[in-house]
Amino acid sequence: MDVMEKKKPHKGVFLLPNMITTLSMFLGFLSMVWAVQGRFEEACMAILVSALMDGLDGKVARLTNTASEFGVQYDSLADLVAFGLAPAMLLWQWQLQTFGRLGVAAAFIYAACGALRLARFNVSTAAVGKRFFIGLPIPAGGCTVVTFVFFASLFPDLLNSVTPYFALLLSVGVGVLMVSRVRYFSFKEYDFLRAHPLRTMVTFLFLLALVVSLPRLFGFLLCAIYIAGGLIYTFVILPRRNRQLLRALSPQSD
Repeated sequence: MDVMEKKKPHKGVFLLPNMITTLSMFLGFLSMVWAVQGRFEEACMAILVSALMDGLDGKVARLTNTASEFGVQYDSLADLVAFGLAPAMLLWQWQLQTFGRLGVAAAFIYAACGALRLARFNVSTAAVGKRFFIGLPIPAGGCTVVTFVFFASLFPDLLNSVTPYFALLLSVGVGVLMVSRVRYFSFKEYDFLRAHPLRTMVTFLFLLALVVSLPRLFGFLLCAIYIAGGLIYTFVILPRRNRQLLRALSPQSD
């Protein structure tokens, strides 16, 4: 035969992406345990490592040709634990319990919006392009919460009394962004990166140096820039492009 059939992956290979997904979910569960114990920085680190695992399992599945519908659904359940429930529990134990029932409601809004975000993503994947996410991705939401916890440790003593209010606004605000129609760049299309490899490498090294030098500051700053970038693109750049397109398509008057 001229065309050789592709070898099917060994059965054990199918387990590898799901094992990574399970590790991601375990880290989310471990984060909740540590949050209850008051070990907030350890809880934050568990969520960050879980985010790395979440980015790795899909890549491994594609490289080993073992992607499956089961893996997609299992990954969503793991994301709900690691980036939905774990950050909500972290916020409650860290600051939101100050507000009593209001704090419970704010933490639940974050977790529930994360679940709705994942459900919408699962049913709309085929209808939405790969360049953008519709709504803030739940891993980005979880990382924003985590980096804010680290960032808040830099606050002067004068701001300690208002930190719970910042946490309250963050919990509700990030939750709303996850179920919004705001568009966020997905980094799944690499045409720009391939067209400008040197610029991309220099930018990456520059950002890496900033994060390594002051991780508590620049970690949250990068998350804030990503969130702000989606808002600016959706409400400023995209409407302007649409107006220019309409003017270009409209018939010219004599």
